Amino acid sequence: MLKILLIILAVIVVLLLGVVVFASTKPDTFHVERSATINAPPEKIFPLINDFNQWQAWSPYEKKDPAMKRTFDGATSGQGAVYNWDGNKDVGAGRMEITEATPSSKVQIKLDFVRPFEGHNVATFTLSPATQGTTVTWAMDGPSPLIAKVMGLFFNMDTMIGGDFAQGLENLKALAEK
Repeated sequence: MLKILLIILAVIVVLLLGVVVFASTKPDTFHVERSATINAPPEKIFPLINDFNQWQAWSPYEKKDPAMKRTFDGATSGQGAVYNWDGNKDVGAGRMEITEATPSSKVQIKLDFVRPFEGHNVATFTLSPATQGTTVTWAMDGPSPLIAKVMGLFFNMDTMIGGDFAQGLENLKALAEK
């Protein structure tokens, strides 16, 4: 009986080691991106992104926890504007700071997650002229440490976050096209 248990344990260890080795071959960074064309000029869309106070009207994360605690620091909008949140298990807790704001074309945000797991990423919104208004792209980039690579074997980051980005862009579109 002990021999069988040792064999089973050895097989489990080899399988776990195989998962870790395979995961370590995955990229060291991730990128998630979604785009939508909004029938409005960039001058109308940009302030909705560049001012965290406006996010409650379109961000999909705001709807996941209406009781979320929010604080705003720094500048009112643009570079230096800070948004802190603390919410339920669906939104966690963290901090966003606008690090770059190019009027009507780009907003870059340093995004630090505290809970449910620590993470340090960069979110970028780009606004580009399109035939029917403005194409808005919401992207997020960040590092993939080993634990994230292992989790990535079972959960697809693009699918998990991409759906939220698409919903947020649809909400932004509805708001900007009013």
